[in-house]
Amino acid sequence: MAKEEHPFRIGFLIHDVSRLRRTVVDKALRPIGVTRSQWWVLANLSRHNGKGMMQTELAKVMDVGKVTLGGLIDRLEATGVVAREADPRDRRAKRVVMTPKGVKLLGEIQEIAKVINARIMNGIAKADIACSESVLHKMKQQLIKMDAVPGGATGEGSDEERSAGPRGRAGSTSGS
Repeated sequence: MAKEEHPFRIGFLIHDVSRLRRTVVDKALRPIGVTRSQWWVLANLSRHNGKGMMQTELAKVMDVGKVTLGGLIDRLEATGVVAREADPRDRRAKRVVMTPKGVKLLGEIQEIAKVINARIMNGIAKADIACSESVLHKMKQQLIKMDAVPGGATGEGSDEERSAGPRGRAGSTSGS
């Protein structure tokens, strides 16, 4: 008799893989005194070509509260890996920028992550990895659409709202 597949198995697997990966990454970063959250701040700042980001913008991208992010930035600033600088367009506003020390630290973190990812993917065919990435990307896009449309999670939005996608609503800034 064939094993009956649980209808939510992929969700549980995604959750378990994410949780286990977080645990492994935390253990690997501990010796250099960095947390995943701090890494995430540096990774997001690195995507802005040295121009930094407004703290409110960074909080939104990271999906964390301003107070939580403020504490992360305070700790990173105390170690000299980020700095708060006046925004050139609004001197009252502060941009968070990575320092040269932060760029160096991010490089170290990325090397550790490269080793972890290689170990995680050891023995898995490149075609399987590509297929998994494709499926996960499609799932992500569907979730973004569902989140951006009123009633999207339950399918209660109108056909017009559902077909509008993540940018179909006024004020929506969802992206991939």
